[in-house]
Order: sequence, then C-alpha cells, then structure tokens
Amino acid sequence: MRIHLIAIGGAAMHNLAIALKLNGHHVTGSDDQIFEPSRSRLADHGLLPETMGWDPARISGDLDAIILGMHAREDNPELLKAQELELMVSSYPEFIHQQSLEKERVVIGGSHGKTTITSMILHVLKKLGRDFDYLVGAQIEGFDTMVRLSDAPVIILEGDEYLSSPIDRRPKFHLYDPHIALLSGIAWDHINVFPTFENYLEQFEIFLDRMMDNGVLAFCAADEQLDETVHEYGQHLDQRPYETPEYVVENGMTYIVRGDEKIAVHVFGEHNLQNLMGAMEVCLALGVEEDEFFEAIADFKGAARRLEEIGRNDQTVVYKDFAHSPSKLSATTKAVKDQWPDRHLVACMELHTFSSLTKEFLLEYAHTMDAADTAIVFFKEETIVHKRLEPISKDDVRAAFQREDLEVFTVSEELKARLLKIDYANSNLLMMSSGNFGGIDVDRFADQVLT
Repeated sequence: MRIHLIAIGGAAMHNLAIALKLNGHHVTGSDDQIFEPSRSRLADHGLLPETMGWDPARISGDLDAIILGMHAREDNPELLKAQELELMVSSYPEFIHQQSLEKERVVIGGSHGKTTITSMILHVLKKLGRDFDYLVGAQIEGFDTMVRLSDAPVIILEGDEYLSSPIDRRPKFHLYDPHIALLSGIAWDHINVFPTFENYLEQFEIFLDRMMDNGVLAFCAADEQLDETVHEYGQHLDQRPYETPEYVVENGMTYIVRGDEKIAVHVFGEHNLQNLMGAMEVCLALGVEEDEFFEAIADFKGAARRLEEIGRNDQTVVYKDFAHSPSKLSATTKAVKDQWPDRHLVACMELHTFSSLTKEFLLEYAHTMDAADTAIVFFKEETIVHKRLEPISKDDVRAAFQREDLEVFTVSEELKARLLKIDYANSNLLMMSSGNFGGIDVDRFADQVLT
C-alpha cells in the first residue's frame, strides 16, 4: 500500500509510520515541526520529510490510505487536497481498527494508568511467548516501537478518550470495538474538549453502552464514580472488578501478599498496584494463568516517564513522571511518600496542559500535593499566552492547591537554582510534567542533584 501520514511527527503517528514501513508498505509523511525523539527515529527509518511544512503536491490519487494526525488543522492544505480528490482520510485509531477487524481486540481506557497497564500486559505476554499486536502511549523496554501490526490474533490497544482527529471528533476509544476492555478510573480532564464533568463522563457511558454483549470488562471498583457508571451502563458485560491487593513495603521495596507468599514488584503505590491487578484481569481473560502472570510481572520496571526512577544513591532517589492531572498528581506524590515514609519528599510539578492552566480547572488541584514535604509548582507565562488563556498568578496557584507553603516558579533557571540548593540527604525528588519545565533535561538534572 501507498500510505501518507499528515502530521507524522506525533508520538503515535511516527511509530505507526515506522510499523507500516517495517511491514513493507510505501510510507510518506509531512509535518510543520518534528521534535525529538520522533525526528531521529523517523530519520533512522528513512521517513523524515525532506522539508518541513504542508504541500498539497504530496497528495495524489494513487495513494491507498491517508492517515490524519491530531496536530494538523481542519484547513490543512494536504487535507483539503485529499478531500478535493475524494480520497479516504482516516484518523490513526480508525486506521488501526480497520487493520484489526479479524483480531481479538483489547482496549485499555480510563483517566489514568492506561500506559502503565498496557505496558504491563505487553510485558507479560511477551515473556510468555504470546503473539500479539499493540499500540501503547510510551516507549517500553524490550519493544522497538510503540505500534505493531502483523497477522497476530490479538491486539492490545491503549484507548485514549481524547479526540481522534481534527475532522473526527469522536474519542479514540470509541472506535476500537473491544472484545475485552479495562477502565482504570474516571477523573475529569481535557476541558478544552469536555467543558463540564458531565460531558467527560458521558464518553465513558457511551463506551460501556457500545461494548458487545458479554464482552469482558475489567474495572477498578475502588473508583466510586467508575463503579457507579459500570453498574448503570455495563449490565450486559462480563464484569471483572479489581481493587488494591494486600501489600507491604519493606526498605523501599513493595511486596504483594498472596497467602503465605510475598511477591516483590518494582512498581509501587496504591494506583500502580491497582493497575497491576487490572493488567492481571486482562491477562486472565486472554488465557494466562495467575501464577504465570505473577512470575512474568516480577521484573516489570515501568514505562518511560511513568514513575520512572532516573537516578539514586545511598540517600536519595530521583523519579520523573508524566503526572499532570489532579488525580495523577495526587496518586504519584502519595505513592513515593508511602514507598519511602522516612525520607523527606521534594515534589515538583509543571502546569503545562490546557486544562491545568485554566483558572476554573486549577481549583481541581486542591490538596493534591499534600503528601509532599516540600511542594513546588512551575508554569511558564508564555505557555498561557500561547494557549490564549486567561492569565494566572502565583497567588492563584497557591490558593488553588490550598497549601500556604507551596513554592511557585515561572522562570526555569530560578526553579533549577532552588532545587539545587536543597540538601537531599535522606530525601527523594519527584519531577512531574507532561512538558519539560521550560527546557530542563530532567535526566541530566538528576545527575546534578545526586552529585
């Protein structure tokens, strides 16, 4: 097939492009800007566009498929040319679904933990020698790409609730039609698309209502909103609830308790342990035995930027995490404190997303960093201007978090200087952002902290 990807530089899009080329298709793409690591990975596979920008001349009638990424706009010149030629234009979730019609489809959804749960399932299936395709939202150790499409009988899909493309306003997870699904929780997000909690909640109601009769649904019963929603909209499903397992923490290591046995796991915190139990329910539905699952999951160390340890010495561990929404921020901060209760916790997060920088939504962050001993928030005033949002002040942030000792920074160098002044003896540092703190290389910064 001849396939062209508009906005090829996105995380999922560039991995899809690589997967398609590895499958023998003729793949081209375009974008107006491509950042690392997408840029290098596309270049390594001969897929980096020769020039940046949009060019209608790239679109012709001999293309078999056009895949439109979310980064493009509705008036994109290449999209307009494709529409003029009446060519089929698909979002990437729509294309993935078309390629998996003959497979058993597993969809992992929810407001948090999707990437971690999907990664756990992939790790276990790979260790057990199963053949499967997948789409996951982060790079995982042992996997070359975030997307695989083959003739495997099963596909594991991370199902985001965000929109599919600029011209397809359906949430991605509505398009996959799963045989087996998991929902991790429901916590309001993406207010630029779902301006009220009711709008957001409705997407999960639709997802449940559309699932096939007797489809398997694993869900976190510890989430009251999700439990209530499943009870109302999931009566036609084979329900598999899961909760936090019994566990103990000893010397910074978490053990799951199964009868008289204690199983060491590298993930920690209640949410991650719930994620692990959800992954197990999905694996059981795929025919994995419980003992096989625990043996395979024991050496799982997590997905990139999901409570990822990036450095340690005898007295300090530095973690980075993708956490940015209130529920993720609260769960991640608490997880690190619970794992190391006797250590001082310095937690630093960046307000970076549209939702987090919106004054109304900012109030959702109340008490989300209370588990930290030292709590620091960073935001760039330029980002607020770029997103065309109402300005917020440092006082607005302190009031929203409802923590008088909260430290707030808007200049990256001042943030770095403050963090480097801290004595990290018997202390841990947690850096949380979906951005980069105004240009801080967090991995290198961890080395500075530790030395």
